[in-house]
Amino acid sequence: MRVLALVGSPRVDGNTDMLVEELLQGARASNHDCQKLYLYHYDILPCLDCRRCKQGSFVCSLKDEMDELYPLLEAADLIVFGTPVYWYGPTGKMKLFIDRLRPFIASKRLKGKAGLLVSPSEEGAEGCRPLVEMFRSSLDYLEMEFAGSLLAKAYEKGEVAASHDDMQRAYRLGTVLQSLL
Repeated sequence: MRVLALVGSPRVDGNTDMLVEELLQGARASNHDCQKLYLYHYDILPCLDCRRCKQGSFVCSLKDEMDELYPLLEAADLIVFGTPVYWYGPTGKMKLFIDRLRPFIASKRLKGKAGLLVSPSEEGAEGCRPLVEMFRSSLDYLEMEFAGSLLAKAYEKGEVAASHDDMQRAYRLGTVLQSLL
């Protein structure tokens, strides 16, 4: 299985990155092909709602580094969306990325793929509820399967590493990804 993990946190080696990496370690141990990308390393413009992506070849008219990400999304079987909670939603970069998935609504090229949310929050799982619902609704709109979420309580950079339970849950989840599809 091909797993594409998108880290939407500005902090490399932060809580989100650590959880996603631990999940990927479990996935690699189960012989899954894994790739991790940091969205903050990509220039992603905001959607202009021009709607050109809804016709013809279903391609976004904006020219930026999303052009590198679109084929990777299409090639993946499971997409991991990693984002810390910012004001009960995703980071700005993750939101820009999600907005730019609009071409896939008309083309249906993500239909049947699975999406998994990984998110640490200062408040823990309770603080993630609005974010989880946003992802569940967004994936449903794309006709993707919502494969679940890994939610953790963490705020300071690297704090999640001290939570043996959260790190172990992330690893174990990575080892059973196939069963989520």
